[in-house]
Formats: sequence, structure tokens, C-alpha cells
Amino acid sequence: MSIIPNYKGLFGDFGGRFVSETLVPLILELEKTYQSAKLDKAFNNELFYYQKKYIGRSSPLYLADRFTQYLGGARIYFKREDLNHTGAHKINNCIGQILLAKRLGKTRIIAETGAGMHGVATATVAARFGMKCVIYMGNTDVKRQKPNVYRMNLLGAKVVPVTSGKGTLKDAMNEALRDWVNNIENTFYIIGTVAGPHPYPVMVRDFQSIIGYEVREQIIKIEGKLPDILIACIGGGSNAMGLFYPMINDNKVRMVGVEAGGKGIETGKHAASLNGGVPGVIHGNRTYILQNKDGQIKDAHSISAGMDYPGIGPEHSYYYKCKRIDYVSVTNKEAIDAFKKCCYLEGIIPALESAHALAYVNKIANRLSNENIIIVNLSGRGDKDISIIREHS
Repeated sequence: MSIIPNYKGLFGDFGGRFVSETLVPLILELEKTYQSAKLDKAFNNELFYYQKKYIGRSSPLYLADRFTQYLGGARIYFKREDLNHTGAHKINNCIGQILLAKRLGKTRIIAETGAGMHGVATATVAARFGMKCVIYMGNTDVKRQKPNVYRMNLLGAKVVPVTSGKGTLKDAMNEALRDWVNNIENTFYIIGTVAGPHPYPVMVRDFQSIIGYEVREQIIKIEGKLPDILIACIGGGSNAMGLFYPMINDNKVRMVGVEAGGKGIETGKHAASLNGGVPGVIHGNRTYILQNKDGQIKDAHSISAGMDYPGIGPEHSYYYKCKRIDYVSVTNKEAIDAFKKCCYLEGIIPALESAHALAYVNKIANRLSNENIIIVNLSGRGDKDISIIREHS
């Protein structure tokens, strides 16, 4: 199976560059710089240094023994990305992109954020490298993720509430792209997921793939074999692609991406682009999106701010179409239930995003034997979601 996009940045029918002419030279320069950096020993040494000494990698692969016993069946492991500096997988990508920004001589960083974890990670690396930072965040998300807004402010970032549209992740990304067009000379846009115009989907995937490479080495050392199933939540899809990509050609490993089913696919109030969408163009790439018959983007819905997005990374669309990865959805209610189970069984408060993946584990673990291994990417911690859980309890 081909796992590298072609020269146009296409994964089959998906991906590409659908941007204004103003941004094309900038994106081409970024692609050239990234290709050069990948081959540069000094760049890779610096990246490795920050992965190890700043992020705190490698993250543990943890046997969730009580969760396993409670459900019965397969042995369940958690990949503990919640233990990274800043509390999520987002920092893996941000540290890579800030090094590219430095290489390009940029002095100002912008980003979009939903749940705030990408915003916090971006603000963190901008502070570390002494760059100005502006984070666009939908007004709805600003209200439901106040702790992360305060963290970004503490780190020196300016958080700009976006009031257009529904005031969520889609709208924040729209505003960030507008900013980028108007400030191309000094600004670097750190996109938070495997979406956007090429080379962002492949670049973010590569920086996040450290998750899957670690998992591969760790599980072989622990169990002497690869896992049977990998499971990760999907909004834009970076934590999932980071886990899946290093084992995409291991055909015996089943991979499951879990979308936000919201109040149920049948209600139309969800954020499941693959299970409830059609191909279209959004934020610079062609992928599956939620849109109406007139081609207008529909509002997504999820209790999780990080999954409240009407699209998905184009590489996921490719794997969906060729049936390499299974894509399912779970509801808000199922995610909340899994969140609580993880808290009282394992003493781990997971992000609501990760709780979607755990909810699917609830459905399948007891159908398998104790010889089977499931690995779940615990993509972030849930401090930010406690007020939401309280409201729905």
C-alpha cells in the first residue's frame, strides 16, 4: 500500500492544495524546507533532544489491568500521551513545526485550537523559542475550555475569540488562515492536525508518528508480538495517524478510528465526517466533510471541543475509501460513561477525546480472548473537561 502522497500532495483522491495564490509560494517554501530538514542531521538531533528532554519521551505503554478485568476479554494497553509535557500528543507536532519556523526565520506564530491543547502546546513552544504567538479559538470553546485559555495567556499567547459561525474549531481555523494570508512575511502557521494544504497533512503525520514507532517497539518488548487492534479517537485525526502510520503495512493489525457520534448519527448532530459526510474541500484540502446539498459546510456537534470539526485529515479519507482502517462512531453519552470508568478503574482522568476511543473498547473487548491485545491511544488528559463532565452528571 502506498503511504506517501504524490507530488501534488494527494492521497489517492484526497489532499492537495486548495489555497489562495498569496499562500502558494509560502507553502512551496515550507515543503522544500521540510524535505531539506528531514535529511539534515543537525535538525534531527535538535528534534530528538527536545522530544527527550523537553516533551519527556518516550511515553509509557501501560497495561490497564483493572480496566481489562472489568470488561473481560482482551488485554488493554494505554499509550500514555497524556503524560507528555503540556498533557497531550499535540506537543509532538508543535516542537517539530517551531523548529521549521526557526529554520525559515519566522518570528510570529499563529494557530487554531478547539479543546485548547494544541493552543497550549503552540503557546508553550513559542514561549520556549521567544516568538510572538496568537491563538484563534472559537468563542464557544473559549467558554467551555477556560482553564486552557488561562494557560495560554500565562505562556504569553494572545487568545483571539472567534464569534463567526458556531464559534468552534472550524471557525477558528478560518480566522487563522485569514491572518496567515495577511502576514506572510513574518508568520508561521502551526496547524494542529493532519489537515490543511499539502505539506501539512504529511508533515504533521510524520511528527506524530513517534507515537506508533514507540508503541511498536514497546509492545514487542512486553508481549513479543504486535497488537491485534489499535484504537484512537479522530477529530482531524493526528493522534490516530501518529499511532497507525508506523504499522499501516502490518495487515494483521486491525486499526479503528473513532469519530464523535454526538447525539447520534441519525440526529444529524454529530462530528462524524466519514460516517455521515461526503467528499468536498475544506481548509485547503479535499477530504470527507459534513456539507449540505448546496455544498455549504454543516455545523458539527460533539461534547468534546477537540472533535467538534466538520472534516477529517485527507489521509484518513484515503484509508477509509480503500478499507485499510475501520472508522466507527460513539455518542456523547457513551464517551462520558467511558470517561468515568477510566477515572474510577485506573485512577486516570482522560481527555473527552480519548474517552471516545475508550468507549469503543467497551463495546468490543469482551468479544475477544485474553490472548488478544488492544492498544488505545490516550491522547490527552482530562483536566480541561471536568466542568463539562460535571454539567452532564
